[in-house]
Amino acid sequence: MLSQKTIEVVKSTAPVLKVKGKEITSVFYKNMFASHPELLNIFNHANQEKGRQQAALANTVYAAAENIDRLEALLPAVRQIAHKHRSLGVKAEQYPVVGEHLLQAIKEVLGDAATDEIIDAWADAYGVIAGVFISVEEEMYVAAENKEAGFRGFKPFTVAKKVKESDVITSFYLKPQDGGKVPDYRPGQYISVRVSPPGQTNAHIRQYSLSSAYKEEFFRISVKKEDECEPNGIVSTFLHDGVEEGSDVEVSSPAGDFFLSGDGTEGKIALISGGVGITPMMSMLETISITTPNRPTAFIHASKNETVQAFRDRVDELMGELQNGESCYILENPDNETTCNFSGYINREILSNYVDGGTECYVCGPVPFMKAVVTMLKELGHQEEKIKYEFFGPAMDLSTVDEKEKVKV
Repeated sequence: MLSQKTIEVVKSTAPVLKVKGKEITSVFYKNMFASHPELLNIFNHANQEKGRQQAALANTVYAAAENIDRLEALLPAVRQIAHKHRSLGVKAEQYPVVGEHLLQAIKEVLGDAATDEIIDAWADAYGVIAGVFISVEEEMYVAAENKEAGFRGFKPFTVAKKVKESDVITSFYLKPQDGGKVPDYRPGQYISVRVSPPGQTNAHIRQYSLSSAYKEEFFRISVKKEDECEPNGIVSTFLHDGVEEGSDVEVSSPAGDFFLSGDGTEGKIALISGGVGITPMMSMLETISITTPNRPTAFIHASKNETVQAFRDRVDELMGELQNGESCYILENPDNETTCNFSGYINREILSNYVDGGTECYVCGPVPFMKAVVTMLKELGHQEEKIKYEFFGPAMDLSTVDEKEKVKV
């Protein structure tokens, strides 16, 4: 338990952390990686280069300062982060290293304003917060390990099949090397894939949504090939060009708190995606077709054009299996307007044709796309609890996303 004095001191730092948070976390990561380069095998280098990881940690530290007297308010965010940590293989013994460098960064950025009293208070607070993360993550590790066919950490898998889904998206069917089954998962969850591309000093880990309903013999992920000159392109280019059928990769157990909820009796559902955000929606749609084919379902997908649009035939097939399903395809620049329901960008009018205030909405895609859709759904009267969305990478504050870019996919 934290003393009342410690709580007061930590809460008093919230305003300065709101302003200086990203500067502190940038210094933190730089110093920590310099002292512990082995941690580069865990962290996503692309998110580091783009500043998303620094911003996400800054938001977490600020939230911790504001809520240090009621840590239960942080539990939803803690669980979301813990899913990612468990999927990445974060260990309890790494938390003291993080704490040491976080306190050093606070001292370095704030200078004389970071008094001994403030540093000591934050040391106590970090110990409590780290204890919460370690406890929640250990529960997740144990749950993953105790499942049928479950495992802890990473396990060797073989690429059994590669299937080109569009000009930019390829599916990989991953089977355990030991010939066993894969653990079950909830539609919408993801796995981590760890690879060592040629020429790279460190291993690289990326998290990819599972893109099919559960099948006990394999995991399927569907990966968009990014520009190889971009940080995110290192792994996706390697998977597309350097990994063939028969190649080996390392894979974690499924994780994530973005998944199809309930038993299908809650009413209409809308699966709304942009670009490669279609991947978790395919898992959800296939599951609905198997378990609750009578559930009213709208599948709304936005893409640039026909050549990059994935799973079109499969979606049409699945919609035909539903008793009350409707699909909507939006293409930014269609080659032939007969191949889509709407051309241009997704908008309120389109959404209002397929969803109402009671529809349970799942949203995934580029962050600007998600901001646009979530904003429009709220304008149409949707309650917060009826809108669920997934970030590819660290969670962000949607309010900070550039409005000018919001609808592009």
